[in-house]
Amino acid sequence: MHKRRLWPYGTLTLLAAFLVIGGILYGMGSAYAVTSTSPHYQVTETQFNASSSQQSCSGQYCAKASIGDTSIGMAGSESHTAQFGSITKSDPLLEVIVDPGVSNLGTLSTETTATKTTTVKVRNYLSGGYTLQIMGDPPKYSGHSLATNSEPAASIPGTEQFGINVTGNTTPNVGKVAEQVPSDTVSFGIVDTKYRQANMFLFHSGDVVAKSATSSGQTNYTVSMILNISSATPAGHYSGDFSAVVIPAY
Repeated sequence: MHKRRLWPYGTLTLLAAFLVIGGILYGMGSAYAVTSTSPHYQVTETQFNASSSQQSCSGQYCAKASIGDTSIGMAGSESHTAQFGSITKSDPLLEVIVDPGVSNLGTLSTETTATKTTTVKVRNYLSGGYTLQIMGDPPKYSGHSLATNSEPAASIPGTEQFGINVTGNTTPNVGKVAEQVPSDTVSFGIVDTKYRQANMFLFHSGDVVAKSATSSGQTNYTVSMILNISSATPAGHYSGDFSAVVIPAY
């Protein structure tokens, strides 16, 4: 049986190196709610029915009034969303949280597959959606990088492989399908077809692995990584760093 040690002793970092929010990196402009005006009147948000909540001010006093909201909350589909209820906030939001997940790396063997999972949680508001990319290089040691699957392929112990997917798997038993929080009526993140095939893994740095085409509640993406070695894989301490890059669309 052939074994290789993974540096630093089974703690290879997946998606924990840094987060890049595309709006900051690429100079995203400010977004504001549209105000309609005439010489005598203005409307800060179009209102239907007797259901609103807004602040009114004079020179010395301000008051915030609301009239019974008959319907509140968000509804939508993968391409459109609507917010019902009181006047909504005009500030765009993109929130990304990375959970460290579960590692099963240790000493690599030709007889077993090493795995690691990380969960990336994304939600956005007042944007045209977002894309989620995974950036990084395959684990390497002394100039040798583990071979990657350029197309979806099954995990085969004894064959040098490095790949990821974003779904639930049975071989090996790792990962889970993308979770919509609180439900699929308000959250619309979807995983790319190539990365949501169960028991099939690939990796290409910069691939868009998931996206939303509209404002969306939270979607939890569980990214699963597999590592296999062959008898010809050089022995050494293999390491690698990966990043989740989330870019909003406007």
